Amino acid sequence: MMASGKSAPETLAGLVASDANEAVRQVGMVDAQGRTAVHTGALAIAEACDRTGPGFTVQANLMLRAGVCDAMVRAYATSSGDLAERLMATLEAAQEAGGDLRGKQSAALLVVARHPSGRPWEDRLYDLRVEDHPDPLVELRRVLTVARAYRHMNAGDEHVTAGEIDRALEEYRRAEELLPGRSEPIFWHAVTLVSEGMVEEALPLFAKAYELHPAWRELVPRIVAVGLLPDDPGLIDRILAAGR
Repeated sequence: MMASGKSAPETLAGLVASDANEAVRQVGMVDAQGRTAVHTGALAIAEACDRTGPGFTVQANLMLRAGVCDAMVRAYATSSGDLAERLMATLEAAQEAGGDLRGKQSAALLVVARHPSGRPWEDRLYDLRVEDHPDPLVELRRVLTVARAYRHMNAGDEHVTAGEIDRALEEYRRAEELLPGRSEPIFWHAVTLVSEGMVEEALPLFAKAYELHPAWRELVPRIVAVGLLPDDPGLIDRILAAGR
């Protein structure tokens, strides 16, 4: 209905009016112009609540205590960062305010691009789920950090393809900062340095990557075969010997 031009309030009003079970429904809607609508049926289990604000809605039911929706609104309104970060902070605030009476089990985060590109696999900026975990928001926060790091790595790969090496190196560096104990950002950072003739700078990174994950040595000759490292036996021997 919103895709056909109806506002969020018009859409929700139409759906509620035609729903014989609206008393047990809870839903929030935001349309492309930022107009909001929210509905919490009369039979929603306490503590149930909803709120709206500029371009957002929050909903909750079966909360341990009152105040969860207000905590969510405060967190969303005062947090900084991108949309994923603001949503994550809102979920964490809800839990800190008491969370679900039943306890903790799952969490999810979905953020899509503002304008569709026709490539949905690229338009889903973050699509993260924790299905069954004793502390799902802590795990979701961790997974969000991992996802951010891999977005930087992917951006680095795209810059390499475009010949924008300085920008690629910066993206790889940012990925390493987010995942200091992970070997993959370090390895590809090193590969990119070699492609630019910066061998001496690359060798310590190769050594660190091998220390964290020895199987990277197995990959080196394989990526020579596809042109990601120079076909220079002497150079490849130096790369393979790094850290030994």
